[in-house]
Amino acid sequence: MNRYLRNWNLMRVLRLALGIFIIVQGIMQKEWLLLGLGSLFSLMPLMNAGCCGVSGCNTPISRRTKKLGERTYEEIR
Repeated sequence: MNRYLRNWNLMRVLRLALGIFIIVQGIMQKEWLLLGLGSLFSLMPLMNAGCCGVSGCNTPISRRTKKLGERTYEEIR
């Protein structure tokens, strides 16, 4: 449990609090779509999922590109 709580930061806690707030508002207004959205927003910080939560935004390094020092430029007059 201690290992799980170690990786929490302010943004993750804020996302969880926002999700819980949306769930409460969905229950109070009897809007089931809002309740589902709130549960989705609450589940994301609990599972540490998202676009860049688990390095989801990394792009693979292409080995076909040359290094910057190996490029040659031609002067046009």
